Amino acid sequence: MTDLNDIISSLSTENQQKFITYLEKKNKRNDTKNVQLFNLLLKNEQDSKTICTKLYGNKKNNAYHALRKRLHDSLIDFTANQSLQEENSVDMQIIKYILASKSFLQQKQYKVAYKILDKAEKLAIQHDLFPFLNEIYHTKIQYAHGQTVSTDLNSLTLKFKNNQKNSQLEDELNIVYAKIRQTLNSISYKGEILDLETILTNTLQDHNINLNDSLSFKSLYQLVTISSISAFITKDYLKIEPFLINTYQSILQRKNTEKQLYYHIQILYAIANALFRNKKFNESLRYLELMLQQMNSNKKKHFNTFNLKYHLLKALNLNYSNNQDQAIQILESLTHQKHQDTETSLDIKLSLTVFYFQKNNLKMAHSVISKLYHTDQWYTEKAGKEWVIKKNLIEILLHIELQNINLTESKLLSFKRSYYKYLKSINQARVITYLNFIEMYYKNPENITSEAFKNKVESAFNWLETHKEDIFVISFYSFLKGKMTNTNTFKVTLSLIKQAQQELNTKP
Repeated sequence: MTDLNDIISSLSTENQQKFITYLEKKNKRNDTKNVQLFNLLLKNEQDSKTICTKLYGNKKNNAYHALRKRLHDSLIDFTANQSLQEENSVDMQIIKYILASKSFLQQKQYKVAYKILDKAEKLAIQHDLFPFLNEIYHTKIQYAHGQTVSTDLNSLTLKFKNNQKNSQLEDELNIVYAKIRQTLNSISYKGEILDLETILTNTLQDHNINLNDSLSFKSLYQLVTISSISAFITKDYLKIEPFLINTYQSILQRKNTEKQLYYHIQILYAIANALFRNKKFNESLRYLELMLQQMNSNKKKHFNTFNLKYHLLKALNLNYSNNQDQAIQILESLTHQKHQDTETSLDIKLSLTVFYFQKNNLKMAHSVISKLYHTDQWYTEKAGKEWVIKKNLIEILLHIELQNINLTESKLLSFKRSYYKYLKSINQARVITYLNFIEMYYKNPENITSEAFKNKVESAFNWLETHKEDIFVISFYSFLKGKMTNTNTFKVTLSLIKQAQQELNTKP
């Protein structure tokens, strides 16, 4: 029952203590071991066999598994109760208003009933609760004939129809979101070749969605996510940056967003990530601070969920702002933490490897990446094909620097067999070109500083303007340019980033 550990890791420190109190109140016997089991699993330091022996001694497997099952069920009940208390207070209030108003309407107390329905309507509008608004308008229209004060039925009918449009729009966008996420899964995790931008445009058109329409908070988040997916595939984060920031500004105009806190944090992360990819590190860090504020709000309800993402992105910003030691310190503190966000955990290990490599601490870089011992197929399923390609490229560069001749040869051959065909099919032949030059350097290092080699490199790539080039592409290219110019890799990286930032500042 591995999901038991995942559920426990998702609890905030406060909810961990609340759950223990919940168990203690629930226990009717003094010898119940559920609190002991919870505390042992919370430390995440021992395997099931060791924990079973601690609790029961030998040959008590059945009792141990029954205890785990009961603890799992208690966690589900506790989480559901917490959600009811924290999430549904607005929903419950509106339901109470609607039920009370209907009771008064049946007693022909129209004035009282409509005042209550007005309160329900105001609350539902604040929280974009379209299904409740539908019921409120339906009820108002149904009893409009009995009002002692004249009701503008035309105005009420218009509100009802507009709400139906908003509700349908949210439903349709939810379907679009699901389709695009499924498409991303095909691209990233299965390696299929798809034109995402065309799919996005066609899907929105098929569902008659106009991006200028009024959207709910959840829908705005979904739209931001779709845009971020498009940028992830095309590597064009500059195109989506204004939309992301303008979307967030529209969110700031909304009141009482606590209920939508999860989506609020997601949008702040998307903005901070886009700004980082566009080399706007100070602005990205500013949005990360806003993200941290929201993570700490509402009793840190979503802190654990976003903790790794926040710290990874902060470390990346610091590293490329020439605060490398601070960035390394942040990631080192995270590498041994168990977390259900496997993909971000892997990103942290790979980023830390790159930071050490850029710092020329090859021993530590090798120490981190050597712990990534699963197969490429396993990592593809967990983190996607692009992550696996980056990992392989970093390993090749690292083995070249460590002068591990046999491993370098083996990695080069394996990479060619596994990924050359795929890279060509997704129009990323420049990765192949890059690796060919790396192989030339590896086999004949004395030629890399020659003018002939430099000219060959310059003419071989289809270069974008530096400010449009992906920051991770710049990082890989900096290794090659550093060798050509006898310059430290990280110095070259920072120099190219500075050039990109200057280009951005001169753009109209």
